[in-house]
Amino acid sequence: MKIAMLARNANLYSHKRLVEAAQARGHEIDVINTLRVTMNITSLKPEVYYGGQKLSGYDAVIPRIGVSVTFFGLAVLRQFEMMGVYPMNESVAIGRSRDKLRSLQILARRGIGLPVTAFAHDPRKTDEVLSIVGGAPVVIKLLEGTQGIGVVLGETEKSAKSVIEAFRGANVDIMVQEFIKEAGNTDIRCFVVGGKVVASMERTGAPGDFRSNIHRGGAARAVRITPQERATAVEAAKAMGLNVCGVDILRSNHGPVVMEVNSSPGLEGIEGATGKDIAGMIIEFMERDYRPGKVKTKGKG
Repeated sequence: MKIAMLARNANLYSHKRLVEAAQARGHEIDVINTLRVTMNITSLKPEVYYGGQKLSGYDAVIPRIGVSVTFFGLAVLRQFEMMGVYPMNESVAIGRSRDKLRSLQILARRGIGLPVTAFAHDPRKTDEVLSIVGGAPVVIKLLEGTQGIGVVLGETEKSAKSVIEAFRGANVDIMVQEFIKEAGNTDIRCFVVGGKVVASMERTGAPGDFRSNIHRGGAARAVRITPQERATAVEAAKAMGLNVCGVDILRSNHGPVVMEVNSSPGLEGIEGATGKDIAGMIIEFMERDYRPGKVKTKGKG
């Protein structure tokens, strides 16, 4: 296959590994800086330009779209979809996962375990929001946050109210979730490829930090997950419509609860913790799943 990878930084571990894996299996792959793409949006003949040259002849596209460029990145991916290029993850599915509130609503509709979550626009509803999630301590999250940034623990009613009112007073959208104390400062990242959990790791936060993100100084190790956790991760990926994703799970007293479904999960932590060739598994899945013009959305949605 001739593959385009949409990525701003070709030197990131994940991107280099995907390039290596694709080339090792005999594919041609080009890394395209998402923000340097120009689109010709015209009837019946959509085109993409890069460096002044029209891009054509691609069979598949791997979207590695950063959260900060989601809007433009999805527009570029939709353009490839309209050209009939097979996407590893489709634009609509990525859009669902990037909207934290929408993703939780979709997961809730499917009956997937979630922490109790409340959302309100009016700052005067702070008491009601805290009551819904069972009171302090609570986790307060920016809807646009990523890698643990914009996640605050409100340990007392007073501190939680102050944070919520400050965010809402600044017109910043947040959601409030129950704090799963029994999980400690650990979570589980399940890496799903093609409807199967191919690897899983337990992430532990840095000392004194309730967030377990590796980007925040956390550590990771391979972990054996339960059948229920495996089924939860697979169902979450299916609900989002994602072929490849990381599903973050907490172990609660009432079973596994999904914190987030990441449509562009990093490979360094999971490959390092498990010793598995995740990049190779992704390319192998694409080989199996690829069909010329196999695009459900065709740029719609």
